[in-house]
Amino acid sequence: MAGLYAIGSELFDSNTGLIAALFYSVFQPWWIWKNLSFDGEMLMNLPIIWAWAIAFRCSASRARLELFPAGVLLGAAFLLKQPAAIAAVPLGIYLLLPSYRASRNLTPANSIIQATLLTAGFSAALGSVAIVLWKQGILNEAFFWTLAGHDVPHVFWQKGMVNTLTFLGACLPLVIGAMMACQDKNEIWAGRTAERTALLWLLAASAIGAAAGARFYLHYYVQLIPPLALLAAPYYARLWSRTIQPRHWLLQPKVTYAWLTLTIIVFSIAHWVVLVQRRAPSEAGRYLLTHSAPADRIFVWGQSEKIYLDAHRRPACRYITTFPLTGRVFGGRIPGFDTRSRILPGAWATLEQDFARHPPTYIIDVESDPNTSQYPVKDFPILAKLLAERYQPVAHTAEGVIYRMR
Repeated sequence: MAGLYAIGSELFDSNTGLIAALFYSVFQPWWIWKNLSFDGEMLMNLPIIWAWAIAFRCSASRARLELFPAGVLLGAAFLLKQPAAIAAVPLGIYLLLPSYRASRNLTPANSIIQATLLTAGFSAALGSVAIVLWKQGILNEAFFWTLAGHDVPHVFWQKGMVNTLTFLGACLPLVIGAMMACQDKNEIWAGRTAERTALLWLLAASAIGAAAGARFYLHYYVQLIPPLALLAAPYYARLWSRTIQPRHWLLQPKVTYAWLTLTIIVFSIAHWVVLVQRRAPSEAGRYLLTHSAPADRIFVWGQSEKIYLDAHRRPACRYITTFPLTGRVFGGRIPGFDTRSRILPGAWATLEQDFARHPPTYIIDVESDPNTSQYPVKDFPILAKLLAERYQPVAHTAEGVIYRMR
């Protein structure tokens, strides 16, 4: 929010900066409770916004050495969440735009030097981390989990259309404001053509980043909020200060005030309805917390990592969710697609090694319901044999069956 305020104040005035920050605070946690999480999608926006704040800052220097740390910030954003890397592309293009050079009395050589500094900062951040990971002997693993493990075996088009329409509907004030700002570009963005073009490119790049995984999770759309807020803020700043007249009754200041207030209330209710339901620990977690010792290790077969937190017990294996062992495709089920071809090579051998170092006292099978199970234990001989020979069921919970070592 502070970064957006800095950009809005630099391009227009402090009022516009405050409105941009307000829009981010309202729409960043839009609709779905997962947007409240301290996760990569939310974290990556921080270095992205400040990198753009540095680039948009007025500077008398022709070299603009501050673009090097801006590139470092973009590299950090990429390390936090891979789709963030695409935000560096429109910023590099911005530095090469003829309108950018004209507004700052620069030569083509100056623009190239500045774009090179930005690229050097981005490369320095990635290179430094790569050296550290290489010295730790985990560079190959980091590359897999960062890039190679995120292939796209299926595009969930229907889910994408539904979630995109949901996002546009929930964030309609932002979308309308951005459209009106672009429509009135000669008035609002006069003298700021390069910045307007860059923000439009950032919006397009962010849309690509949000869709890159082909899963269209609702919390991926958070990447779109900063450019939308910056494009919409100058229009609403003029609308609310009565500098311009709205073209439709829906954009009357009183109507937009009520709209934003209602949006905040609806988002809050939607968040709390789910969060209240999730406050109670899982039944399996409560059982393990009561019946296991603090030093006991546990293993959850399935995608229910919350059980580890509820049980306050450490995992017996590095795979706190089991998609590397099953090849599960994130985004939903794909009828007729055998995911076993996507199992991480060597994952089952790694599982056995981890179990040998610290055997799980309890194993929780959350894939035990035959009506909903996608990966029943019987389809994975190593785990099925282990359960049959060394474990016995001791509890049936809402999440699944709990086994204890004999």
